[in-house]
Amino acid sequence: MKTVLITGATSGIGLACARRFAQNGDRLILNGRNAQRLADIQAELQAGGTEVLTLCFDVRDREAATACIRGLTRDWQGIDVLVNNAGLALGLEPEYEGSEEDWETMIDTNIKGLLTMTRLVVPGMIERGRGHVINVGSVAGDAAYAGGAVYCATKAAVKALTDGLRIDVAGTPVRVTNLKPGLVETNFSRTRFHGDEDRAARVYQGITPLTGDDIADVAVYAANAPEHVQIAEVLILATHQASASLIVRQP
Repeated sequence: MKTVLITGATSGIGLACARRFAQNGDRLILNGRNAQRLADIQAELQAGGTEVLTLCFDVRDREAATACIRGLTRDWQGIDVLVNNAGLALGLEPEYEGSEEDWETMIDTNIKGLLTMTRLVVPGMIERGRGHVINVGSVAGDAAYAGGAVYCATKAAVKALTDGLRIDVAGTPVRVTNLKPGLVETNFSRTRFHGDEDRAARVYQGITPLTGDDIADVAVYAANAPEHVQIAEVLILATHQASASLIVRQP
């Protein structure tokens, strides 16, 4: 049984990871910004026999994150797996027309939030001689696409930070994984388009997209590989998606 900390655990890939790790028999520390959602998910998973601790803070808030992680009781301090999942895309305008507020939110969440959590959790893994960091990147980190320059840049940064961390901990038992999903049907597009349901729905038309469960399956597989096996990077695409920008939609 592992202790697994998942950021952005109240929806999408994060929630799917919570449920999948719970099915695996692990105990969970779930982070999110919505206290009621966290409480509901905690009740759901505890009803199935899973130990669950919730931490309500925004990963962009370094002080709050630090207080929560450093305030963990001794029983919860031994984090075995950190799933850096919290992240988002906002807007699909050309770079020269984009919202500076959207840019800052993406950069602060996708890059700086990931760094904050890594800095808070990994030293304990090094000290204990065990641990696994799973960063949720994106196929968007491999190449830019129209209207997604800043989001793509943040996911390219996730790849570089993941690779860099793997190099930094290579002399330790700590493993580092970058999961790079393609088109996943969650609230991702609804968030990107600021709640525009119709526009969000069109993203998934004509293709069977991935689900959060598909990504969670890979995360749990990576976390449970033999100790001498490090699943460094996994690109996960829907069958009719070839890259971030090439999607063949069926009639």
